[in-house]
Amino acid sequence: MGIRHGEDWGKPASLPEHAVLVSSDAEARSAVEAARRRGEPLPPLGLLGGDLCRTLGGGGQPERLQQNAHSYPCDLGSALLDGRIYWFVAHLAARRSWLRGRALTAMNAAFLGHWNLAPKGHPGDGLLEILEVSMNTTERLKAWPRLRTGRHIPHPGIKTSRAKSFSVTFPRSTPVLLDGMHAADAVNVLIRIEPDALEVFV
Repeated sequence: MGIRHGEDWGKPASLPEHAVLVSSDAEARSAVEAARRRGEPLPPLGLLGGDLCRTLGGGGQPERLQQNAHSYPCDLGSALLDGRIYWFVAHLAARRSWLRGRALTAMNAAFLGHWNLAPKGHPGDGLLEILEVSMNTTERLKAWPRLRTGRHIPHPGIKTSRAKSFSVTFPRSTPVLLDGMHAADAVNVLIRIEPDALEVFV
């Protein structure tokens, strides 16, 4: 049942033969979506790259997965975009531009690319880290250099919260990216977390 105060999270474990090896969050999401669309159990994932892998301390070494792997029960994000369901392993981002207009991210991992966007993000705590940006372009450019180290928050122009679910309605259809890939344009977005839905190996 995810992380518990004072207890270890994860354990040494052998990579199962039926595990799916993925080199990115997008590949992990693809494996999850394929299984869910078919109504099948989610396969164990061996992480060789991506933001979820980095959050878990993985370095992308195949030999580690074969010889010295650790298993973690991880949360899974789901997103209902104008009535159609999708899933994500690391993050959701909804925005027309990072430099202007409203930007929303829901983080299951700490990292989004080179950015330490949600320093307290943990994929085993049963919560999403929600960041809502309402800064002007000048303020965003000033905050930009701090994204790599996580020092962009706290900031009065960035509203942060932690939640099991979150909903938002945009004034017009907005691109939604799941694990770095465009999934759909949507007005109504409902996000929730599925605790311990994934078994991953790093």
